[in-house]
Amino acid sequence: MTRLWPWNRRKKASTEGDGAVPGVGSAGETCSGQLSPEQRIPPVGSVTAAAYATAAGRDIVGSALEVGSSVTNVYLAPAVAGATWPLLVGAPPLLASSFQARPVLRAAIDEGRSPGEGGAPIAQVLSGGGGVGKSQLAAAYARDASRAGTDLVLWVTAADVQQVIALYAHTAQLVQAPGAMGTDIQADAQAFLGWLAATSRRWLVVLDDVTDPAALTPWWPALNSGKGWVLATSRLKDGRLTGQGRRRVDIDVYTPAEAVAYLEHRLTGDGLGHLLDGSQEQLADELGCLPLALGHAAAYLINQQMACADYLSLLRDRELSLDEMLPSWADTENYGRQVAAALLLSRAAAEAASPRELALPVLRLAALLDPAGHPAAFWESEPVLSHLARIDDEQGVPVPVSVDEARECLLVLHRYALITYSSSSSGREVRMHALTARAVQETTPHALRPRLARTAADALLDIWPDEPGTDHNVSAVLRANVLTLHHAHGDGQPHKVFSRAGRSMVSSGLFQSALAYWQERLALTEKELGPEHAETLSVRTDLACTYNELGQYDDARLLHERVLADRIRLFGDDDASTQTARAFLAVTCCHLGQYEEALQLERQVLDARIRVFGDDHPDTRWARANLAVTYNRLGRHDDALPLCEQVLAERIRLLGEVHPDTCLARNNLAATYRNLGRHEDALPLCERVLAEYTIVLGPDHLDTHLARAHLAGTHRRLGRHHDALPLEEQVLAARIRLLGDDHPDTHRARANLAATYTDLGRRDDALLLGEQVLAARIRLLGDDHPDTLRARANLAATRLHLGPSDTEE
Repeated sequence: MTRLWPWNRRKKASTEGDGAVPGVGSAGETCSGQLSPEQRIPPVGSVTAAAYATAAGRDIVGSALEVGSSVTNVYLAPAVAGATWPLLVGAPPLLASSFQARPVLRAAIDEGRSPGEGGAPIAQVLSGGGGVGKSQLAAAYARDASRAGTDLVLWVTAADVQQVIALYAHTAQLVQAPGAMGTDIQADAQAFLGWLAATSRRWLVVLDDVTDPAALTPWWPALNSGKGWVLATSRLKDGRLTGQGRRRVDIDVYTPAEAVAYLEHRLTGDGLGHLLDGSQEQLADELGCLPLALGHAAAYLINQQMACADYLSLLRDRELSLDEMLPSWADTENYGRQVAAALLLSRAAAEAASPRELALPVLRLAALLDPAGHPAAFWESEPVLSHLARIDDEQGVPVPVSVDEARECLLVLHRYALITYSSSSSGREVRMHALTARAVQETTPHALRPRLARTAADALLDIWPDEPGTDHNVSAVLRANVLTLHHAHGDGQPHKVFSRAGRSMVSSGLFQSALAYWQERLALTEKELGPEHAETLSVRTDLACTYNELGQYDDARLLHERVLADRIRLFGDDDASTQTARAFLAVTCCHLGQYEEALQLERQVLDARIRVFGDDHPDTRWARANLAVTYNRLGRHDDALPLCEQVLAERIRLLGEVHPDTCLARNNLAATYRNLGRHEDALPLCERVLAEYTIVLGPDHLDTHLARAHLAGTHRRLGRHHDALPLEEQVLAARIRLLGDDHPDTHRARANLAATYTDLGRRDDALLLGEQVLAARIRLLGDDHPDTLRARANLAATRLHLGPSDTEE
């Protein structure tokens, strides 16, 4: 079955099918095609051919083998070198100047690491409100572990489970964890957990800022090896954070002595001990001994060279306006007033010190983003620099802001402890504490917030990698920032970055996360924009495509039917978006085995494409290729052949002999030759495709294995079973490794190998695989699905051809 995701990744065609056994007829099925570059990301708020043509942008062609295959959406991890031990992965925050070791607290943490009942090692969860120094303590442990030569220290931002999975998968590649192939993010993450449980190396995993214990439950590392330790931080005191080998350690503000010691060490360390005038105890008390607020205050004292008593006077004067600037109802942790009081002083000083008074607009933008950090490239983007431009008082025109000026402003804000700016934290160079961000947001006029949110969204989109999967870690960071923006400031208004984030989840294999995201996004757009707004229709389509990825085809069909009906009514039957909605529905019909209905839909799409765009338009060629697929599914191979030949000729003429789209069309033509029994014609095409994929994609890429399966199928049709056998065994082993034992493509490879075993007279092997395939299809697809019926027919034919097993009654 074709599993079609329209925009996130170019996918190769699949013409592979379940091997038909002697005496059993077969119907051609699917393969999936590719996206042209302009078809990957649709504009939001309007629907055009380029936006949605990707539904039709699939070369699909059946084969003479029983049922076709698909290539699932998988992430492709960037190539990484093996680990050089010891290894630090992630970006722990820099320790604060004059960091307080807090020996009493550390003693409690260390004591809590003692083995629990049964001698099992214990993980620690540092629990406390914002700004109390949980992450600083965890960062100190990470630093100490690195200095002690711990083999692996992994710092994971755990507020979003997607980021946990992404960094686990990346680390699996670095440590070369068994089973981590770089093609399935969840499988790689699980492989890393397996490596942690079994390795003899020493390791520390820090899960910073756990916000959803339930979602994180499957991703806690096991401590079975006794060589590792897990340290987590969280604002929660949730019972789900303890038990199962975990203990909570409550973290509070500094003690008065620690707070005063912090101020004294900070000032004397900068040679400004004379500013300690005896008021430091009162100042610490005024700031509630909160580490974050003390950090703001110390930075201000140093930069302004102000005595503690003078700062205390300013603090008390400014605090009179805090009820208005930071309402008490917003201060759920009873820490915000101290943060805001110190913030107001630091902000004013930073504004005076920053180039062209950029401090406040920079703070307001940074406050919208993920507290765990965002790329420094954000501040080099055109949308941000345009937003920061100032009007010249004399000329009355905007004066551009340079990248150097923006960077200088970041450095000023860093000096005043309003942000953390570290060029060594790859992808998360700029961070703002969540309480600081909240205080900034509370002082931002409501009228400015929509423009700020739009600028942030524009900038995140501007720095997003063009090719999905080119830098998986950067994409994960950008997704986290988009989600922060969406949850805090999303109003349902159209913006491409929200679509890019959701589709990035799918291209990374995070289907359940994508489902929740699109469901939330749809509810928001329906409420704010209405059920028939173009953005709502676009989000509904994304949700339907995600249902397809999860195999929830009935749910997908309902949504695609609704979108098609809405587009016909709103835009007319010939509109490009209407035809693309029709193509989406055809794909889902194919998933459901409703091939006749899919054929009618594909015919309508092709006729409309020719009528609107002409015969040689790319969208027309995609529609032509998809129609060929449906013909093959229905066994109408003579109708499919001229379409496949036409598409290949067009691609050779327009793209050249070695273009990926040309190779895809060549692959589909070979499948149609097989469907027609022209196996000698198909063989050289299959060999050429496999050779090209091996060179371009590598020998273990999923598409290369798919081409290997096609070649094996052709050998089998030519009676060369001994040539087919090693290829099919290799394909099955690879799919189990890359996709898992229960993936539809794995079952398809199992069915093909069963057919070859049948041809070679290996009865027991053939029956075992055939029974596994049938049981899986009954469970996944139901008794009446065409794939199930073919699996049952194949198993019956195997028994008829080879006789019953000796163990059968």
